[in-house]
Amino acid sequence: MARLTDITSYAGAQAEFSSAKLWELVDGDRAHLNIAHECIDRHAGCTNPAVIVVRADGSSETLSFKDIAEDSARFAHWLVSEGVRPGDRVAIMLEPSRAFYAAVFGTMKLGAIAVPLFTLFGPDGVKLRVDDCKPSLLVTNTEKAPLLASAGPRIVVADDTFFAQLERFEPRFAADTASDALAIFQYTSGTTRELPEAVKHSHRSIVTLMVAALYGTGLRPGDRFLCPSSPAWGHGLWHGTLAPLALGITVGAYAGKFNAERLLSALQEHQFTNISAAATHYRMMRNSGAADRFRYGIQKLSFTGEPIDSETAGFVEQIFGRPVCSMYGTTEIGVILVSYPGARDFTVKPGSLGKPIPGGRIEVHDAAGQPCAPGVVGELKVWRRGQWIATKDLGRTDEDGYFYHAGRADDVIISAGWTMSAVEIEDAILKHREVREAAAIGVPDPLRGQVVKAFVVADRPGDEIFRQEIQDLVRQRLSHHEYPRLVAFVSELPKTPAGKVNRKVLRDRERAA
Repeated sequence: MARLTDITSYAGAQAEFSSAKLWELVDGDRAHLNIAHECIDRHAGCTNPAVIVVRADGSSETLSFKDIAEDSARFAHWLVSEGVRPGDRVAIMLEPSRAFYAAVFGTMKLGAIAVPLFTLFGPDGVKLRVDDCKPSLLVTNTEKAPLLASAGPRIVVADDTFFAQLERFEPRFAADTASDALAIFQYTSGTTRELPEAVKHSHRSIVTLMVAALYGTGLRPGDRFLCPSSPAWGHGLWHGTLAPLALGITVGAYAGKFNAERLLSALQEHQFTNISAAATHYRMMRNSGAADRFRYGIQKLSFTGEPIDSETAGFVEQIFGRPVCSMYGTTEIGVILVSYPGARDFTVKPGSLGKPIPGGRIEVHDAAGQPCAPGVVGELKVWRRGQWIATKDLGRTDEDGYFYHAGRADDVIISAGWTMSAVEIEDAILKHREVREAAAIGVPDPLRGQVVKAFVVADRPGDEIFRQEIQDLVRQRLSHHEYPRLVAFVSELPKTPAGKVNRKVLRDRERAA
């Protein structure tokens, strides 16, 4: 009987998938399982690297599965010596590095709960989260430690001196946790003034994650996989780190301020074959103008977080010779729509979110909770535990069963009775060759209720002629009523910590003004 990792076709995925087969991919069972063992310890004899850290300064750091297994074991023993017990929380505010992987996997190996924190959070953002999860200690680096002194928990600096102290502990630690024991608290992206909810993941989540790994990012043994997203967020941690390591796959991580040219050079230097990134990352690769300078071995590409504009999608296919595949989901519900990277019998439709994961049931519903006909916009919902769960995203299907994103429910713009999608308007604006980034929102208008206001980042100074060009372009590509009646030229767009354009901030600014 074939293992799920042996099946690469769309038809095979639909025919062979079962939840029971997911459990064949791990050592643990429904009673006992540990993420650190599944991702690291059981692969300690592998000769391929576990992690290649691509640094913004041009250097790289390579860690083997054996390296991380021993470091994390010593870290787990150290935690015990410090009085940390299973179920306690350990906050970890580090870039991808030897220290990060030792701390994350060492914490889970003990049975304590790892709480990764975004390294660009200021003291207020950190304090909100540590006040919520109450960690026993916070592990960070020398640079961040002074800034976090007032955050609350004891600060531990994971520097060379700290690792020298760990050498006195045994390089083996027997992980023994219940599958349902909590392993990770993941905070969704949000502002420092408003605490986002912590999503609490158990060790058995690694099994569920394999669905997204196999069909969302197309992971298969032998891949060399790169994900430049921060492991403080769901994409970078679960899809970019835990999933590939659990399959014994080499992971590429990015540390430091993102630079598209550095990422492109790393694709060549380390010959990664599979990449999953945010739409923003691909857009920055396109805008860098450096993509033609390198040679790549990429065979599979995926993106998540927000829709990718058609110009950038076209650039990706031109440079890498393959279409970029959408992977759609949320931190709370997981991945539910995918484009099956690597499946030769699956047609990737430009602009689509793909089709449901094997065994998944997703529909577009109208305001009355009834399924919408193809082409009709409604709310995306997923069937879970005997009920329809709202995603808070709008979408539609086509006649072939592909799904399309139509924006967040609160991103809809209604003007003079017309319902418009911010995503579609932004995509049209981005077709102007001198526009780098764009965001569209609805602003109050006494006659129409709302009108579209576009915020544009461009290489060219904004003037009335440029504004007219953008308006005419949207009129031509969409319709006469959807063009942005107001256009503001800005130096940058507000982003969430995960890199998505934050339209809520733009709406709040307009209301305040």
